Amino acid sequence: MDFDLSWTLLGLPLAFVLGWLASRFDLRQLRLDNRQAPKAYFKGLNFLLNEQQDQAIDAFIEAVQSDPDTSELHFALGNLFRRRGEYERAVRVHEHLLSRGDLSQLDRQRAQHALALDYLKAGLLDRAQEALLKLENTPFEGQARLALLANHERSRDWAAAALTAQKMGQSQQGNFDGRLAHYLCEQATTLLASQRPAEAKALWLQAIDTAPAAARPRLELARLVGSEGAADQACDILRDCIDAAPAALPLIAGPLAGFAMACGQAGSVQELLKERYAQTHALDVLDAIVLLEASLPHPSSDARDWYVRHLELAPSLVAAAKWIAGEKLEHEQFHPQVQRALEHAVKPLTRYRCASCGFEARQHFWQCPGCQAWDSYPARRIEEL
Repeated sequence: MDFDLSWTLLGLPLAFVLGWLASRFDLRQLRLDNRQAPKAYFKGLNFLLNEQQDQAIDAFIEAVQSDPDTSELHFALGNLFRRRGEYERAVRVHEHLLSRGDLSQLDRQRAQHALALDYLKAGLLDRAQEALLKLENTPFEGQARLALLANHERSRDWAAAALTAQKMGQSQQGNFDGRLAHYLCEQATTLLASQRPAEAKALWLQAIDTAPAAARPRLELARLVGSEGAADQACDILRDCIDAAPAALPLIAGPLAGFAMACGQAGSVQELLKERYAQTHALDVLDAIVLLEASLPHPSSDARDWYVRHLELAPSLVAAAKWIAGEKLEHEQFHPQVQRALEHAVKPLTRYRCASCGFEARQHFWQCPGCQAWDSYPARRIEEL
């Protein structure tokens, strides 16, 4: 069969035309898809900026359906689900990302971190810990350790929290000595409740070495030593505590006064507290001074006179109520009613307030029950802030 050159000459232009038409069709379809995907994306972004999360989620779902390979949209969608409390849907989105074979290593690690946050928010602490541990030696290691530390605190696993804090300190993520001292104190408290005072004492001593400026380990160690009958040793520990943590003096003064009266050091301790009170004018220090004054065999002045002197330094309803409690009124028959009213009025002023979240409590906490922040309660009460 002879080769016909005419068919070749006719076929080449035809193939060119068909190829050109096909490319135009593909480009038109690609432009259409690209226009639709960004449109849905920007619509979702607009809803998000206007705090319309339901509409934003619908728009992002539409964008993901148009382009299922876009990982950024999946991340945005998963984060939105988590913010709205739909943790199960957030987990599904991030698990879908992890199942993809075309995901880059960085995006895979990012998805793993997001999944761990989903579990944390959902309260699935075991799964969260497992997910966070997989982020060791990744760019998300620092964030993962912080989340892991919070996880250990929520589950009250103080030994694991201490280990994580040590790792973070060694990797130069910050100074965690103060928090590590709290973890050791928490472990010591548990040991003491289990009738293991020697082991508890060793942990408190370790906490003092870890954070010399922390007041808590010295305070708790002094209480243990004092309960064992060594009130003089407890006084020495608390004297050192005043020098190491002067800001905690209002918390130290009361226990120090009690141990001083037990071991015959009331006079010397009162002189120390008078000297510190002249610098701070703290009400709890004043109460300790008044208590010690009343215990002396020959008081130099009426204990209540201290509250009058305090009122000259600073207006205080708490000090006024304590002074009036022992004062004879012109209409003495109404004294009980007046005293009850004053005591009711000063109750909110004698609370402690968290500097981080504003949570108020009658007692001082080392860790806020509201926001879980450490050392966020000042040693002074609300009236003095």
